[in-house]
Amino acid sequence: MNDNVRPETMERITTKELADAFIEEQVKAIQEQVQDHKVLLALSGGVDSSVVAALLIKAIGKNLVCVHVNHGLLRKGEPEQVIQVFKNEMDANLIYIDATDRFLDKLAGVKDPEQKRKIIGKEFIDVFAEEASKLEDIHFLAQGTIYPDILESDGIKSHHNVGGLPEGLNFELVEPVKLLFKDEVRVVGEALGLPHSMVYRQPFPGPGLGVRCVGAITRDRLEAVRESDAILREEFAKNGLEGKVWQYFTVVPDFTSTGIEDGKRTDAWPVIIRAVNTKDAMSATIEEIPYELLKHLTERITHEVKGVNRVLYDLTPKPTGTIEYE
Repeated sequence: MNDNVRPETMERITTKELADAFIEEQVKAIQEQVQDHKVLLALSGGVDSSVVAALLIKAIGKNLVCVHVNHGLLRKGEPEQVIQVFKNEMDANLIYIDATDRFLDKLAGVKDPEQKRKIIGKEFIDVFAEEASKLEDIHFLAQGTIYPDILESDGIKSHHNVGGLPEGLNFELVEPVKLLFKDEVRVVGEALGLPHSMVYRQPFPGPGLGVRCVGAITRDRLEAVRESDAILREEFAKNGLEGKVWQYFTVVPDFTSTGIEDGKRTDAWPVIIRAVNTKDAMSATIEEIPYELLKHLTERITHEVKGVNRVLYDLTPKPTGTIEYE
């Protein structure tokens, strides 16, 4: 039987007891596969890689080497959370690389969304491979592949590296959650003691904020995306929408409009708020944000985010719009 085919007899992991049994089984399997060798993991801070990291730390401790690459396109506070949880709390063998300038310099002036994605993906692999080449006794590469990635590995999701390794990395794969669905991965993550905010983090695209800074990415407009996104997430949490809404974020397009600030004309960007609900991401409906909250968000964003003078609310479902803008 194909190792990537989920057995029909495999029970859905829905409780802590089932998660604990899965963890115990995988710890033994990892130890048997890895022995005394070291394992390398690209730790993004996303749900899948975080759960794999916690599972491997439990199984092999310091023999796991985590590499967290900050490409400058993460949400506010995310690199700090990775360092706090894995290095400070879990005592992981964590290598942190701030490659912000390297990525943003390569992306300067690039408008085409697909070209942006390719640059981000290639640069990430290059940075990761360079770091891997500095390490010794690395025999394995861990990946956060989950079961839907395998089902969609026909080219639709090319960024997952399903069933193979990034070019130049000749390691044996360790994929302990490859037979789990996303909801099961979350249950396992909580059983491993990861923070709820990390385990139930809303979906986030591989290119990060790069696809929400529409058009050619500039540092100031990217910062406007990051700051407005942080305000939106904070207010959704305060108003009981965190966990209720599947995905919510801000977009800053590459155009400006006239506004007024302190009695003077301004030429600044709009921030677009998008909040959607979906079961499978194939279609999506719009979350109805209370008008008073929209007014409050507008007040905060236009007064706290530099270079912004308008806030817009996207009412377009999927179809006709896609969930992300690029």
